Amino acid sequence: MQSSQSLLSFLSVAFLAGLATIFMPCIYPIMPMTVSFFTKQSDGKIKALFYGMSIMLIFGLIGFLTMITGASFLNFISTHWIPNLAFFIVFIVFGVSLLGAFEIVLPHNWVNKVDGLSDSGGWIGIFFMALTLVVVSFSCTAPFVGSLLVMAAQGEVFRPLWGMLAFGLPFALVFSSLAMFPQWLKSLPKSGGWMNEMKAVMGLAEFALALKFLSNIDQTYHFGLISRTTFLICWILIFTLVALYIAGIIRLPKDSKIKNRAPSRIFFTGLFIVFSGYMTTGIFGKPLPILSGILPPIENIGTLAGVSADKLRPMAYGLVGFSDYEDALEYAQKVNKPVLIDFTGYACANCRKMEESVWVNPEVLTKLKNDYVIASLYVDDKKELPKTKKYTSKYDDELKSTVGDKNMDLEISKFNNNAQPFYILISPNGEQIGSPIGYCSLSDFMNFLNITKK
Repeated sequence: MQSSQSLLSFLSVAFLAGLATIFMPCIYPIMPMTVSFFTKQSDGKIKALFYGMSIMLIFGLIGFLTMITGASFLNFISTHWIPNLAFFIVFIVFGVSLLGAFEIVLPHNWVNKVDGLSDSGGWIGIFFMALTLVVVSFSCTAPFVGSLLVMAAQGEVFRPLWGMLAFGLPFALVFSSLAMFPQWLKSLPKSGGWMNEMKAVMGLAEFALALKFLSNIDQTYHFGLISRTTFLICWILIFTLVALYIAGIIRLPKDSKIKNRAPSRIFFTGLFIVFSGYMTTGIFGKPLPILSGILPPIENIGTLAGVSADKLRPMAYGLVGFSDYEDALEYAQKVNKPVLIDFTGYACANCRKMEESVWVNPEVLTKLKNDYVIASLYVDDKKELPKTKKYTSKYDDELKSTVGDKNMDLEISKFNNNAQPFYILISPNGEQIGSPIGYCSLSDFMNFLNITKK
């Protein structure tokens, strides 16, 4: 049940991202041309349906190609500094472009070659029409696709495939529906000033999202430059600017002045002001469940009598955890308590959601503090292992040289899992208690913790 809840949440985000990108300036103007093509075809509705299925297939292939690269590559794109820095730069560049500084277009020869194949006629031509749409869409949807693949890399191996299918579904539904029912096109607003404003809002939002990828690097490599407070201040400033822009107080050179403020404009202005106010409470230490998984975690460094501080991991809500499984098990034997292994990650959205919506519960916190020794094992920790502790894994014959490598190898080789969060209970003598659990509800997690009483 817990995995289905997590997957449903991810697919919902992917679907909404796909729906939002349809209204981007590189895609929205294509709608009339699509409708015009299919209204001139015999069996137009059947071909329009095939067109939508082709769009889904192409997006699905992107996810499939990512999926077959395996768990190690998925972990690489979500945690290593190279892809995270690349995504940061992409978001910044696309954000500046959406604000009107310049226009991003794909090389014309790429688009023309694909578009030329769509003129071949028949079903193959329709497939290449769909491919043309996807290729053209990448001039403004690449950041969304990239971020979805990063999110997918934090779950089970099939997530890139499911995520891209969910992302492509709105494209298929909208374009197929318009092709089958062209009269609906008349009800859509014409491109104009509203699209310029949407571009600007999306551009500012991309600056906010870019910060997340920079934060991933900061956390996994322990630079300590982007604290939770710093992150929140940046987001508050960005979304306050969004509110002022929607209200018409701030204008870009190509924008017209706002004479009458429609109810929708007032609503969205108020929405972003409320959102900025909500984030402001987080500066003073309040948990922000809506943003869990995006913000850096709330952390403090606890202490345990007789335990060296370098063996402990900073955790939230006054909890104290070990950074190494063997150290946690050794301490558990001394105090005769079971070990709660917490396979987690700095870039793991669902891990933060669990901590800020389940672990924060007073009953859960009491049990975690009093009844368990916690081993908080980050699979994306890039801290180098001492030379004497580096080793070649029996699972994949690869050298494990970082703390994250070691923790991921432990999760895969000993517990046959590679997703986070993932929780296992271990008795003081090293035996597994009950069944592991992943992302779940409060009641399910409480039942999991109460296994030790049975």
